[in-house]
Amino acid sequence: MPATNSPLAKLMNNDKLQHAGYLAVAKTRAKALKVFSHLIPLPRPLLFVGEDACNELCDMVINEGGTNVFIVTDAVLNKLGIPAKVTDYLDQHNIRYQVYDGITPDPTFAVVEEGLSQTVNAKCDAIIAIGGGSVIDAAKMIAMSQGNNCKPQKLIGILKARKKGVPLYCIPTTAGTGSEATLGAVVSDNDTHQKALSIDPKMIPLAAAIDPVIMKGMPKHITADTGIDVLTHALEAWMSANASVETDYYAASATKAVMQYLPIAYENGEDLQAREEMGIAAHYGGIAFNKAGFVHAIAHQLGAHYSIPHGRANAIVLPYVLEVNRKGSEKRLAKLARKTCIVESAQATKTDKELANYFIEQVRELIETVGIDPTVKGMKKTDYDNIAKAAAKEVSDTYAVPTYMSPAGIKMILQKIQTASEDRPNNDTQDKKSA
Repeated sequence: MPATNSPLAKLMNNDKLQHAGYLAVAKTRAKALKVFSHLIPLPRPLLFVGEDACNELCDMVINEGGTNVFIVTDAVLNKLGIPAKVTDYLDQHNIRYQVYDGITPDPTFAVVEEGLSQTVNAKCDAIIAIGGGSVIDAAKMIAMSQGNNCKPQKLIGILKARKKGVPLYCIPTTAGTGSEATLGAVVSDNDTHQKALSIDPKMIPLAAAIDPVIMKGMPKHITADTGIDVLTHALEAWMSANASVETDYYAASATKAVMQYLPIAYENGEDLQAREEMGIAAHYGGIAFNKAGFVHAIAHQLGAHYSIPHGRANAIVLPYVLEVNRKGSEKRLAKLARKTCIVESAQATKTDKELANYFIEQVRELIETVGIDPTVKGMKKTDYDNIAKAAAKEVSDTYAVPTYMSPAGIKMILQKIQTASEDRPNNDTQDKKSA
């Protein structure tokens, strides 16, 4: 134990004081967000499910008065002809449209601004997003910017929009983010690629189509990454200090579906039932996910620093944060294990501690089963401070978590990830397994 007047003791005391101040601010903001969630009811997008879902969504666009549709997607999906299911239907009904396929992973403000310029110049009156979370987030920002006649930067923060956006409809091609059901969108800085968040109930799309036919062509590694993203949304919502009866229902349903159907969808992408169930799970996870936590906060930073896809970054961080939360969330994790039926009847009599540990181990096994490499190449200790501070700030600004970690606690997780990454032999083998 260092002497009370030693430099080390003073540094430790300073860290404790800083953490205490951060904790007070974070808890105050979490309470404010809880009040906000009760005072402002969140709309739910109308959901179409099944092999005709895209056509039904297009019918809604037409019936709601859409005459000139702006279709937001990415270059890969456009090249594969995925938007054709929508554009062909619009052609049959003499509806004009323009396709913008410039969305990139973790889209920047420049990408959003280009889409905004195109839709304004074309005078489009409805937007259909066809893609994963990046496409849907970009489409949300385009729709809101067009509706508010402003640059997307003006919408960063909470409740920054004065008006509704242009009518927005979503067709997710991955069972991952559930962005079609959330009130937020993430955009990256053009230069630093740091992520900025816009939160507003007016951002929630009018409708979404869960079409398993569109999803069946998803590669195995994307199926895995996005599937664990769904699980992360569900688990962080379940453990949130602001969890409710409603979010518990959606979080538990999503968790149960992922544990059951993700291995099937991963092994056989043509299984339409598994694809549909995963699509619904992603949507449910998105509804519950208006309550996030440290997994996403740290994963966002790993993605920005080391160019890791978001779902895989979540998979890397998730087990470590579950371990941190285990003691404070032991009863909740045990309840989820029982509720989602991932424990056999013989195990249901185990203690909460045993079930919580079992649940975390099942999550680790699932990540391994779907071939995700849980390592980060090129991690640097010199990045720890920036990553930890940014992650802690993201949590204190927006999330209500069961256990608040100081930047020092986050750095301990980063050290564990780096150690595991350096100790893991032949990462290339795992990468090939995920391909």
